[in-house]
Amino acid sequence: MGILSRFFRYGLLAVFAILTLASSAFGSEPPWLEIQSQHFSVITDAGDKRGREVAMRFEQMRAVFGALMTKANVNIPVPLQIVAFRNTKEFRQFAPLWKGKPTQLDGLFQGGEDRSFIMLDMSAESPWTVVFHEYAHQLMNGIVTVRSDPWFEEGFAEYFASIEVDSKQARVGKVPDYEFQVLQQSGMMKIADLFKVRHYSQTYNENGDRRNVFYAQSGMLVHYIYDNALLPKLATYFYLKISKNLTVEDSIQQAFGMNAAQFDKVFRDYVLGGRYRYYVLPTPSTIVSDASKVSPLSSPDSRAVLADIHLHSQDYRDKAITEFQEVLKEDPNNAPACRGLGYAYLQRQDFKQATEYFHRASQANSKDSRVHYYSALLMSREGHFSDHSVLLEAIKELETSISLDPTFADSYMILGIARMNNRDLPGAMQATLKAVSLSPRNENYQFNLAQMYMDDQKFDQAITLLQTLQKNQDPQLAVPVNQALLQAQEMMREAQERANSSVPMGLFIKEVASEHSISPQIEGETSGGSANLVSEPTRKAAKFLKGVITGVDCSSPPAAVVTVAAGPKIWKMNVRDSDHVVVLGADKFSCSWVKQKVAFNYRDAGDAGGDVISIEIQ
Repeated sequence: MGILSRFFRYGLLAVFAILTLASSAFGSEPPWLEIQSQHFSVITDAGDKRGREVAMRFEQMRAVFGALMTKANVNIPVPLQIVAFRNTKEFRQFAPLWKGKPTQLDGLFQGGEDRSFIMLDMSAESPWTVVFHEYAHQLMNGIVTVRSDPWFEEGFAEYFASIEVDSKQARVGKVPDYEFQVLQQSGMMKIADLFKVRHYSQTYNENGDRRNVFYAQSGMLVHYIYDNALLPKLATYFYLKISKNLTVEDSIQQAFGMNAAQFDKVFRDYVLGGRYRYYVLPTPSTIVSDASKVSPLSSPDSRAVLADIHLHSQDYRDKAITEFQEVLKEDPNNAPACRGLGYAYLQRQDFKQATEYFHRASQANSKDSRVHYYSALLMSREGHFSDHSVLLEAIKELETSISLDPTFADSYMILGIARMNNRDLPGAMQATLKAVSLSPRNENYQFNLAQMYMDDQKFDQAITLLQTLQKNQDPQLAVPVNQALLQAQEMMREAQERANSSVPMGLFIKEVASEHSISPQIEGETSGGSANLVSEPTRKAAKFLKGVITGVDCSSPPAAVVTVAAGPKIWKMNVRDSDHVVVLGADKFSCSWVKQKVAFNYRDAGDAGGDVISIEIQ
């Protein structure tokens, strides 16, 4: 509500007061507005008209993408906030830093596990290309089930970033001028070399001409594939390379019917020929031009959103905390600022402060799904659901979060883990499968699902999923996936051997229970009736331990033993392979760690010992 409207509502107080406030209003910055369209939220200080334009552009791209992918429900698995800045000066305050200075950009995508942001400089001639490219990636994450090679991922995003829509038709696949210019000026990579680029490759990560060529050539190659109806052959290529483990060169030969050198020539002729196709389809009827709703944002609310952007950037996190605190000085009960500050403290492992601010945020706005999600995340990290009453409260918070935002994948995933800790395997599977359906290419979700399949003795499903993940190039997952796959295969063999043996079921249950240090619950055993298994764990559940490293023994490489003080107790944590164990918060495992705060995921090995799954240096 603006200044003058307040005076008309509450009455004219005094001529002097009106003149003073009116003068202040005319000298202030343009107001921030929120434009809420059917599927997007845009906040902007560039005015109502430009804000509606931004919302409409994204609605258009979403609708066209859905029409082309023949998918009725196109969603992204992480909530998205679009921010349209009126000028470059404002936008640069949020640009990533390079050698201490903001990089020059017209648009920016900033991803996160809990929230993603798309930012545009509305004073730029065309800020759409960069953000549409990144938004195409998000759409792919929501509807495509497998992750392919980087060249196809980036080329696919480039292809759909070129979407143009007017009131009558949509045009998809127009080649941007800069792609042709880059390839003309800098030359082209060999197709085989392009296909071999990985997410960790220097070409993919370092700025320079070679990276520019990679992006431009990837986009042009996807155009070539679409123009020549080669998608079936491309599918064959991926099958041969991934499932049959053929080399890139052999896969090209068998899939496309020509060797890599011939492919280079054919593609070069296509590029130099300058004859490209694009596709035209009627503008989807689902786009409603006047469906957006415009609301003014208060100064504290708009500043809290901007601070939230800073919080999700490594370059500005400390600044974000100060900005949230300044908002709360002006408006102590501002819900977005309380929520954001709570999340900042959660990231810093300051659980007491995080609890306080999440509580304040919930009191100010109990309908904020993110507050309930963060509260459950806090409970998970603070005690790893070790307290049953806290576990039940976390489940309640997650169910509330999901009821308020049923499209956020991570709420379902944490709910799956919480239900697993509550020994509700069917409920855990249900929530995890929903998380995977919303974010089908999230490999951490798939790994969790595979472990649940193992707990449910569905070894064949676990093995199939783990074998797919085994081909993943992510080094963080490679070791735990390999270990889990070996374990699943061994458990499947044991189950088959037991099924073929004549050991009575009661003895089998006792054996399993003994192996896993539990007391079996068998109905009817003493009365001679048939045994009914109430709880039959197949492996030791993962546990969580926090403490301080007092020493590391690396005398038997690659194995290592980490001595940890956790309260009054000393633990010996066994690392099977120190070169490949999953380490978070540090570049790699170190034999020189001492007086270092640490958290472990581990399986109990008895006598204050554990077999390490992952290590987080804090």
